Amino acid sequence: MIFSNTELFLVALIFMWAGFVRTGLGFGGAALGLPLMLLLGGSPLYWLPVIGLHLLFFSSLTLSKSLKQVDWKYLKYSLWWVIPPTLVGVFGLLALPDKVMIIFVYCITIFYAITWIFNQKITSHRSWADKVLLILGGYVAGTSLTGAPLIVAVYMRYVAKQYLRNTLFVLWFILVSIKMSTFVAVGVTIDWQLSLGLIPIAAIGHVIGLKLHEKIIQNDALFKRWVGLALLLISSFGLLKVFV
Repeated sequence: MIFSNTELFLVALIFMWAGFVRTGLGFGGAALGLPLMLLLGGSPLYWLPVIGLHLLFFSSLTLSKSLKQVDWKYLKYSLWWVIPPTLVGVFGLLALPDKVMIIFVYCITIFYAITWIFNQKITSHRSWADKVLLILGGYVAGTSLTGAPLIVAVYMRYVAKQYLRNTLFVLWFILVSIKMSTFVAVGVTIDWQLSLGLIPIAAIGHVIGLKLHEKIIQNDALFKRWVGLALLLISSFGLLKVFV
């Protein structure tokens, strides 16, 4: 894609925001960034490789000194339920028309936004429900990298708070590695120049998120309510733009 200077400035702001969310919450960089990117143009298949490369880069930096703070036992268990639907989702992304995928992204984002606005947490209290959420989260992650809230709902039950963010980063690293490997294998065009050029910009948000992580977690409901309102407006406009 060719961007104007104004569009490049907006892209930079979006990736700074995605980097901030990724480390501030420990998840959601793609879920809260992709709807904004799609408003500027392009398809999920254009933006997801860029997001994926950033996630691999920044999660590696974060985990390089924190691998001891990972719940490897639960991570290994959950992968049995997450990886198969992720693979199905990746091939769905490659096979489905761009318009269908854009509608899917906006609809799942609106769902998240509504739950955050009304402070309704996605939770499960039974083992079968945990498995359903992991499967659904894996599929959504495979199609659009926006399955984090579904998976996090389960991880929060079984992973201690001090291990949660790093364990999730390892999971995202594994899932995105699978996704990126598939993209390369089938010959998906990756905008390497844009991806690499945006890393310093996203790094600003990444660092800010690291510094504000504890404050965000302590004010989790308020943060998500305001973000939910913004996402609801953005995604609703995006859907309208698709159908008009």
